[in-house]
Amino acid sequence: MAIDWIGFAYAALLAVGGVVGYTRKGSKMSLAAGLTFGSVAGYGAYCVTRDPRNVKISLFSAFLLTIIMGLRFKRSKKLMPAGLVACLSLLMILRLVFMLL
Repeated sequence: MAIDWIGFAYAALLAVGGVVGYTRKGSKMSLAAGLTFGSVAGYGAYCVTRDPRNVKISLFSAFLLTIIMGLRFKRSKKLMPAGLVACLSLLMILRLVFMLL
């Protein structure tokens, strides 16, 4: 059973990003979203660790973040944080889909 280190790192990045958004800008929404999506992505990484074919939760959270942050990036044209999170989430989707092949 291989540990999904990439999935756990992605989850930690989301959670830390939410905390950083809160400390820098005072955004409670960033804190809530970062911790929520970080927790869901962490649970998804745990599920992938237990069964490499069980990517549903990870795929769902990455897909949702790709859409949400992609739209924010399109509207704001700011690479940080919307563009970065959208890009990382898209890479996560590609990784998870290739794991199933």
